[in-house]
Amino acid sequence: MRFLHTSDWHVGRTFHGRDLLREQEAVLGGLADLVSDERVDVVVVAGDLFDRAVPNAEAVAVCSRVLKRVRAAGARIVITPGNHDSATRLGFLGAFAEAGGLHLRTRVAELHEPVLFADGHGPVAVYGIPFLEPETARHALGVPGAKGHAGVLTEAMRRVREDLDRRPGTRSVVLAHAFVTGGEPCESERTIAVGGVQDVSASVFAGVDYAALGHLHGQQTLTDHLRYSGSPVAYSFSEARHDKLVWLVELDAGGLVGAEKRTLPVPRALSTLGGELEELLLEPAHEAVVDHFLSVTLTDRVRPLDALRRLQARFPHAVHVEWRPATGRAGELRFAERVRGRTDEEVACCFVEDVRGDRPGDRELGLLREAFAAAAREVDR
Repeated sequence: MRFLHTSDWHVGRTFHGRDLLREQEAVLGGLADLVSDERVDVVVVAGDLFDRAVPNAEAVAVCSRVLKRVRAAGARIVITPGNHDSATRLGFLGAFAEAGGLHLRTRVAELHEPVLFADGHGPVAVYGIPFLEPETARHALGVPGAKGHAGVLTEAMRRVREDLDRRPGTRSVVLAHAFVTGGEPCESERTIAVGGVQDVSASVFAGVDYAALGHLHGQQTLTDHLRYSGSPVAYSFSEARHDKLVWLVELDAGGLVGAEKRTLPVPRALSTLGGELEELLLEPAHEAVVDHFLSVTLTDRVRPLDALRRLQARFPHAVHVEWRPATGRAGELRFAERVRGRTDEEVACCFVEDVRGDRPGDRELGLLREAFAAAAREVDR
């Protein structure tokens, strides 16, 4: 049996204010071609189908079209909710969806009840563990003493293995949305830490043939049977060097045969640039990234006015700008260190210089002194 392991679609997410629905549909719709070309039996989505608990109508429409294409290509689909999804909303009409080959595993109380498939070698049980918020999940699972994500996932997997023990000869796949120790996070993930602890040991997922993980947006292999597929689209500049992919997972009579990468298209590349504004606007070498999403660091001595608009005249997809002057003055010292031992006038003058690039003139100094005097009189009243 062949599975396509995906996760973290985040349909409806924006990128620095830019709508990504068109890009998301293009990439995710291509999964249908993989299903057909690779003879995939089941596509699994390990959490965060949507970016919000209440997705807008456009995001729902995109997701509906993508799932319809995947199903029409011949694969059945299993989805579990992540920390961005609403399990209740995602699971609505789940019993009816199953009749069409879409299996929504959203209920904590039913996480040990698998979706059962079969091939020429016998049955395959797919268990969907919805994202477990520790405080509520420990009561729903009847383990009030469980601590953090590790505690509730340990109980969830105990239930999975208990059910699997009653199914001799059955191969198994588990979907889970979690931060497993050894995984590498990036900037676009929302933390799932509770009380400062979010890690779960890889050993928690022992005893199954394959664990399809979601939450981390970079593809990763923790062990042969324990992998993150990552998000299909980049959602932060920290993912600029990520290969976006899905895992093609194969099971035979003995269990896991292996997992192979299948690379996804990149709808718009991500790049970073640094330098003075005028140089960035004129340098011919930068023509190669004109069509990329851009994060720009400006090194001008004086903060340029209206920098993003000016950059977008050449780079229409520049979405992020920050100013770090080459002198290193901006952010060089903590505020308390910079003002220690200075008068109010000296602090004000330094502030003006940092922002504007030159010190206040005599007339401006006079206005500052008048303001300080007025403030002092107010305090003395």
